[in-house]
Amino acid sequence: MSMLIAAAAVFVLIHLLISGTRLRGVLVGVVGEPAYMGLFSVASLGVIVWLSIAYGAAKGTGPVLWSVPDAARWAQAGIQLLALLFVVPGLLTPNPTSVKQEGAVEKPLTGMLRITRHPFLWGVVIWAAGHLLLNGDAPSLILFGSMAVLGVFGTWSIDAKRKAALGASYEAFMAKTANIPFAAVVQGRQPLRILEIGWWRLLLAVVIWAALLWGHGMIFGASALP
Repeated sequence: MSMLIAAAAVFVLIHLLISGTRLRGVLVGVVGEPAYMGLFSVASLGVIVWLSIAYGAAKGTGPVLWSVPDAARWAQAGIQLLALLFVVPGLLTPNPTSVKQEGAVEKPLTGMLRITRHPFLWGVVIWAAGHLLLNGDAPSLILFGSMAVLGVFGTWSIDAKRKAALGASYEAFMAKTANIPFAAVVQGRQPLRILEIGWWRLLLAVVIWAALLWGHGMIFGASALP
């Protein structure tokens, strides 16, 4: 369990305390942007592998904090569809909050950006919350809880980083959009135009969801359905 805690802590901290602070600028100044991106990507992948191995070793140990009936897997399936409807279009929509897409801050707002300027990260939060619903054991709380924490605080970290780099243009982008999903729509700052997201992005999200639903047991060793 201690190894899992350490891996989760490192995973969160390298993103919030390195990628999301002035330390990133210092490191970029020393090694250059391409080298930094390469090293950070390798480090992130390494920590994810470490986190996965540590979770596998810790699974089944520690207290079970809550349990739900097996039928709750139907609710989890719906939650994961919602998560992918954020993640997939979020990754495929030009967005100044995404890596190497700062230039998109000048483009007209459309699609997912009307709902939230951080669709991928909120998709991760929804994904983690759905897994926490079904997995009330301590190792799962550490794994999926750390993902949820990183997703939420990552939105603020990215906003601060982009605001410092892009200045007034990003401030204008923030004024027109919302961090919390649908907040800008509720506040009247943006219209809700689902079709702008793109039918192919939504369809791709559904196809990936169906594939994961069908193959979850083979890939991860646990069926996604009752």
